[in-house]
Amino acid sequence: MIGAKIPNITKDDVDFLIGFIRKTVEETGCKGVVIGISGGIDSATVTKLCVDAIGPDKVLNVFMPSRVTPAEDYKVTAELCSMWGTEYKVVDIQPAVDALAAVLLTGKETPLERGNISARCRMIVLYNLAKKRDSIVMGTSNQSEMMMGYFTKFGDGACDATPLANMYKTEVRQIAKIIGVPDDIIAKPPSAGLWEGQTDESEMGITYNDLDGILYDMEQDKTDSQIAADTGLTKEKVAEIRKQVESMEHKRLPPMRPSDF
Repeated sequence: MIGAKIPNITKDDVDFLIGFIRKTVEETGCKGVVIGISGGIDSATVTKLCVDAIGPDKVLNVFMPSRVTPAEDYKVTAELCSMWGTEYKVVDIQPAVDALAAVLLTGKETPLERGNISARCRMIVLYNLAKKRDSIVMGTSNQSEMMMGYFTKFGDGACDATPLANMYKTEVRQIAKIIGVPDDIIAKPPSAGLWEGQTDESEMGITYNDLDGILYDMEQDKTDSQIAADTGLTKEKVAEIRKQVESMEHKRLPPMRPSDF
């Protein structure tokens, strides 16, 4: 029930995203797109949108496993790319992560630190391949993640274009259904795959259904009390999410310049 007030995604919405991708590729004059694929719903959805927009022959999917990547993800990503006809490349980032960790993690290590290193290593791979192929990097972050700052700056948050930037996670699920992403991918618990057993919802302490209801109402300029009444969540939880969104503003903005002051 929570989040039901968010307008439903329509075929027109999907067509708009496909048109955005097609126009972006045409206007940049590049030969195609490079997408990091993980086996999750966001990267699968962006891949299928790109296939529908510019054709599978212009889409390179890169799977970048590390030591904590579930074995199932190897199979899932390969099957998706085979089904949609995109080029599939596997790049093991573990040696690069280990080398950087040996230099940087000289004190007490936290999973988040190593996770951020992993995310930034992946983006190095994507941009290296994009440069070689005269392609652009297509991002996979959605609006829920971006508002919460739930991405690594200059890691998975880095890209040349980001089709899902205005779509909440619950809306991405609707898009995925419309364009034919397999049901098991849609139902899979979202995870950034940065450490073993990590899931988005457990780390954030809230489900995407609840979160999106709060974020949507925030964008409608509703008060914490109004949002709590709308969603059935506590006013304290709403305030916690609002504080998180506000504190992550720096991650959504371009680098500050002297002219900004």
